[in-house]
Amino acid sequence: MFAVIKTGGKQYRVAANDLLKIEKVEANVGDIVEIGHVLAHGEGENVTFGAPFVDGALVTAEVVEQGKNRTVIAFKKRRRQNSRRKIGHRQLLTTVRISEILLGGAKPAKKAAVKAEAKAEVAPEAAPKEAKAKKDAPKEEAKAEAVAAPLFKAPKGEPDDLTVIKGIGPVAAKDLAEQGIITFAQLAKLSDKDVAKIDEHMPFSADQIKDWREQAKELATK
Repeated sequence: MFAVIKTGGKQYRVAANDLLKIEKVEANVGDIVEIGHVLAHGEGENVTFGAPFVDGALVTAEVVEQGKNRTVIAFKKRRRQNSRRKIGHRQLLTTVRISEILLGGAKPAKKAAVKAEAKAEVAPEAAPKEAKAKKDAPKEEAKAEAVAAPLFKAPKGEPDDLTVIKGIGPVAAKDLAEQGIITFAQLAKLSDKDVAKIDEHMPFSADQIKDWREQAKELATK
């Protein structure tokens, strides 16, 4: 049996045990996720189409890996306008393995089993403690985010206008400032290791950062 599903604005033809990469799904490795947008399903020449989705149809998948796609560079140049723009993008991807194709409102076997095991493991005395832990979890996460340090230490003195560099707009300049990069000299002195760190933690590609570094070297000497 196969099914045609829709997720992340794209359509995929899948069958049980198929391994595919889809746009990021918020889940941990090993979790079972449900994809309810089933456009069609069938076996052999017998195919059922939805309008637009098939009622009661569901596809479940196990999360195998969370990662990123390769960097895509978008470059735009306007003739005789002295205008160039270079932007990099790395799409977040989730690798999943198709577990089941369910029809007629059937419930996923794997997810039900996980819930049953979790319920059996929780003792009545532990339930209030777990409820309190869940209640305090958002506070702990907010506290951890608040104490997260920037990637670099900002120097003392007045910051430079980083938007002078082609490819850095107000939003990108703000993001860089939040990570401690506020001057041309800082950008010019970035090592390849620093570039890799920014590429990993910020929405900028390595090629994009290296281009900014070369422009900053000229501006830092003025």
